[in-house]
Amino acid sequence: MKQTIVAYIKISLAMAIVGSSVVAGKLILSSFPIFLASEFRFIIATLILIPLLLWREKRIAAIKPKVLLILFLQALTGVFLFNIFMLYGLKFTTAIEAGVITSTLPAIIGIISFVFLKERLTPKKIIGIILAVIGVLLMNVISGGSSSINSLLGNSLIIGAVLTEALFITLGKSVSSKVSPLTISTMMSIFGLILFLPFALYEAKNFTFSTVDIIDWLNILYFGVVITVIAFLLMYQGLSKVSASSAGILTSILPLSTVILSFLVLKEKILLSHIVGMAFVLVAIFVLSKESTKEETDSQTAISP
Repeated sequence: MKQTIVAYIKISLAMAIVGSSVVAGKLILSSFPIFLASEFRFIIATLILIPLLLWREKRIAAIKPKVLLILFLQALTGVFLFNIFMLYGLKFTTAIEAGVITSTLPAIIGIISFVFLKERLTPKKIIGIILAVIGVLLMNVISGGSSSINSLLGNSLIIGAVLTEALFITLGKSVSSKVSPLTISTMMSIFGLILFLPFALYEAKNFTFSTVDIIDWLNILYFGVVITVIAFLLMYQGLSKVSASSAGILTSILPLSTVILSFLVLKEKILLSHIVGMAFVLVAIFVLSKESTKEETDSQTAISP
């Protein structure tokens, strides 16, 4: 039970950090082109993770080709495509509207884990998913948003980000028991560096680096160290202990984090609907914790002599 609670906390913290990437992304886009910013992010993460991996595990473990393929697909969806969809989407829509779209994450992950990982969706998990979706919708939708063509394009790109993030988490669960969290995080950063490199080199040719100030570089550093290294490690450590559908419910923390940080950093207003929505999210997590504790107890009973 203690391991499960710790796993919940780690995934929740990871999702809170990912939620902060929506706000940080808005700030970075004012100074850096998308591919170049992403390349710097993964260069920083790779320079941290490879030495950390060699220090902690003494070597880079051999990875079976099938697992390596899954890791690449995970990087392609949740690292490469997610960042493209999210950052380009934020060019045309607001952080609040991005939160509206990300509210569908728990439901999408629950469905994907049910169809592809054959995880059982119990009544309590279904209730948890519904409560989580209602909560984040209340936090965002009731506050309203623009309906311009640009906003529609931006929101469509955010939908793409949600789908790729759902695949990222589901694929991550499928390999979490086969490779260590530190190895997976390192591979994600290496693949991210490789995938963004050709596009970043093209953007760098026409980019004036002298226009970048220290705050802009600190934002890039935050993306590389906190959003990439720390969030990846927390996510994979948590995924090794809980089901993908349970992790999916915890993704409700992402839009919650976005709303709070939009208020603190972007000076957007927090409405009563946001507060009520947060309450729904917390209830959803409570329902999830009770269900997962029951599953863990049943599992231990089943293997007892």
